[in-house]
Amino acid sequence: MKTIAKIGILLALTGSLLTSCTGEYYVASHPEEPYYVRPASPYANAVWIDGEWVWRDGRYAYIGGHWDRPRNGRVWMRGNWLSSSRGYIWHRGYWR
Repeated sequence: MKTIAKIGILLALTGSLLTSCTGEYYVASHPEEPYYVRPASPYANAVWIDGEWVWRDGRYAYIGGHWDRPRNGRVWMRGNWLSSSRGYIWHRGYWR
């Protein structure tokens, strides 16, 4: 019985952690992407993954881009700011 209770508590904590990570954060105006020089490709056919905006400490913070290995039959779709009546929200990049 104690084992079942421990498992239930663990599942509840895990679920609460995962749901807190999926929030949508709107801002009145989206921040400007910082200027930086893209480093040279480290190997042939490398794919540049653009920088992303993440929600940290009550605001969006920029994380710089990086080179990655290509994925068979897929292309990298750059993230972008989406506008709505609530403000702007960052839509993350993804492989398509």
